[in-house]
Amino acid sequence: MGKRKAPDESNPNHDFCEFLTELADYEKNVNRDIHKYSAYRKASSVLSNHPTRIKSGEEARKLKGIGEKIAKKIDEYLQTGKLRKLETIHNDSTSTAINLLTRVTGIGPAKAHSLVKEGITTLEDLRKHTDKLTHHQIIGLRYLEDFEKKIPRQEIEQIEKMIVKDLKNLDPDFKITICGSYRRGKPESGDIDTLITHPDFTSDKVDKKHKNNMLKDIVATLEKCGLVTETLSLGETKFMGACKLNSDHPMRRLDIRLIPYDQYYCCVLYFTGSDTFNKDMRIHALEKGFTLNEYSLRPVGVTGVPGEPVEIHSEEDIFDYIDYPYKKPEERG
Repeated sequence: MGKRKAPDESNPNHDFCEFLTELADYEKNVNRDIHKYSAYRKASSVLSNHPTRIKSGEEARKLKGIGEKIAKKIDEYLQTGKLRKLETIHNDSTSTAINLLTRVTGIGPAKAHSLVKEGITTLEDLRKHTDKLTHHQIIGLRYLEDFEKKIPRQEIEQIEKMIVKDLKNLDPDFKITICGSYRRGKPESGDIDTLITHPDFTSDKVDKKHKNNMLKDIVATLEKCGLVTETLSLGETKFMGACKLNSDHPMRRLDIRLIPYDQYYCCVLYFTGSDTFNKDMRIHALEKGFTLNEYSLRPVGVTGVPGEPVEIHSEEDIFDYIDYPYKKPEERG
């Protein structure tokens, strides 16, 4: 499988989701077929949100996002307890090696392919050839096991309190939201996806004319308090790194995005997810004459050209503009 995840026992269809995720990773990493990758991911998401156990491919087909081919795989798995396609993948050493190497954060499919061509097929091989890796990939390899562990909600709550406290001390006008599955109320998450904004930072300041050190100050503050321990990359608007609550806890992946104040709520909506919910909302927006993405909500005129972004002061504003019933984050899949 790709980024390893322990089975979610609260999901009655977790075994289907596991093989679909594994097939998705194979399509992305080995075949680089993003269309098939997306189809498997969507099916896995639909099944993980389905409250009861699926008993046949026919029953699965009634769900939006599951077509005939995936339904057949569900039938095959129910009848035999395995999938021929996965058996073939598992017996193919190149596929296995590529999937293994892409578990390291920072190693994408192209890099994994080139490493395997050079005869690097195991994590042990990788540790002997760190000269072939970037700083990001070396840190990813060093903390691979930590990064693959799920983060309990309670731990993210503690990290959130630390971030809020230290940044509000730096400047009380900072606005901070941890998005992803945490904001959707899930009991655990894969990483900590944090969005931050400030009234002084607006979209007209993102261009290169304004040298912006706001994110560097944020990261320096979180390093000083001992929360941020590793930097994978740091630009003007995006930080990728690792944090550790204390010595009793594993190292966790932390991403921070500095978002222009006028784009904040569109961004919060987008990074909260789920992917399926976002897609449905974007389709609905188009039907209502708007185009919605992670930056803005804009009316589409008769010419089909999007106009100026509408002013958004909360997530609810977005739902109101496109006449879409408001859903709390925990109702978004």
